[in-house]
Amino acid sequence: MNRGPLIVLVGPMGVGKSTVGALLAERLSVPFLDTDQDVVHRTGRSVAEIVTEDGEPRFRELEHEAVARAVAGFPGVLALGGGAVGHGGSRALLAGLPVIFLDVDRAEAMRRIGSDTGRPLLAADPERRWQELQDERRALYLEVARFVVRTDGRTPEQVARTVAAAVAVDTERGVTA
Repeated sequence: MNRGPLIVLVGPMGVGKSTVGALLAERLSVPFLDTDQDVVHRTGRSVAEIVTEDGEPRFRELEHEAVARAVAGFPGVLALGGGAVGHGGSRALLAGLPVIFLDVDRAEAMRRIGSDTGRPLLAADPERRWQELQDERRALYLEVARFVVRTDGRTPEQVARTVAAAVAVDTERGVTA
């Protein structure tokens, strides 16, 4: 019986959810799914196009639908878009799942994001806007997370090993992870 994702990664833009998630999936020999990419695949449009043409609320609806599908039956490593935790329904779906909050400071996130123009929420004053989003969402990431893993100054491989170890330790305590 499938109980949903083996590991769920949440956190802000630039933290490395997709990179770490793909490494974890490979390490654990399970599939990887990024909800943003699921939305892009299903709509045939980029996130930037959806947000620009239909508005952020429509994108958040599509994102929630992607989270609901994945939680209902995806058996691998799941990476959520940075704002997915803002939807109360998505947070409810994450209850009881092995959610890991990948955390990063602003300077490191900005270094990683660079001049990525595909992030419509960072279009004007990216550094300031990133911090505003992090300030709005941090408590929500903490609310849904079982573990917090810092990514600053660490390679994606190091972060993936830390996440895998955290989930393994949790499993050893008898908590389903």
